Amino acid sequence: MPGKNRKYEKPIFAVVFVLAILGFSGSGYLYYRIANNVIQNTTDLEKKVLELEDKNTALSQTLKTEQQKNGAFETQIGQIAGTVGKLDKLSKTDKELLQKYSKIYFLNENYVPEDLTSIPPDYLYEKDKDIKMHTKAFSYLQSLIVAAEDNSINLRIISAYRSFGEQSALKNTYAVIYGSGANKFSADQGYSEHQLGTAIDFTTVKLGANFTAFEKSDAYKWLSENAYKYGFVVSYPKGNAYYQFEPWHWRFVGKSLANMLHEENKYFYDVDQRTIDNYLINIFD
Repeated sequence: MPGKNRKYEKPIFAVVFVLAILGFSGSGYLYYRIANNVIQNTTDLEKKVLELEDKNTALSQTLKTEQQKNGAFETQIGQIAGTVGKLDKLSKTDKELLQKYSKIYFLNENYVPEDLTSIPPDYLYEKDKDIKMHTKAFSYLQSLIVAAEDNSINLRIISAYRSFGEQSALKNTYAVIYGSGANKFSADQGYSEHQLGTAIDFTTVKLGANFTAFEKSDAYKWLSENAYKYGFVVSYPKGNAYYQFEPWHWRFVGKSLANMLHEENKYFYDVDQRTIDNYLINIFD
């Protein structure tokens, strides 16, 4: 190892120099033996130092290797923990919330959202009614209504959560009035998005129950341009295969999915269910 022996050259040179001087005296031989032992001991010491340095280098390399292994192991543990956390979160999220209903999937009479919140009267068209919606989706609805008001759009809610029984009674009423024509705008019980508690029927103070005029309102225009920012999408656009065009009916699907549908100019029922399911874990994020 070049350069490593230089620190020992001066002591050895000094010993040799002293030996040379003492060689002229009577005790030269004795001093020669002492000096020779010193040189030998110094050489042995140098070898031991070099051996220790080699061992230290090897230990340093071993330590570095182990540290790299530990780092990789910690990364794997982090990934596993993240996966477990996602699976736990997904297991606690209602899988019905992003299912396609409207003549495709069925909700039985026992299904009720995990938690329902009464919508404040100020947001309702009929203030004396008790209209509820999914508790976790309410804050998104509230943000949407406030943003609309900031743009001079006074949205009001005319309908939200409806139970299996309520939907059955409503459909029977429509069937009596409109006959088979009711199937064009009203879902049978168990097939209504309203049973999820995440679907909202909007109106305005001016329009009231005049749904036919909603399409041409400033409220619909604003919703079309902004509702996705708050996680809401129109369920039944023009040309859909399920019901007549319902510009007043909007469903909460979460910001991530709503944003994707907006960017790709697609509608909820246009997208494969497996693709939609990927957004379930983030529906309330």
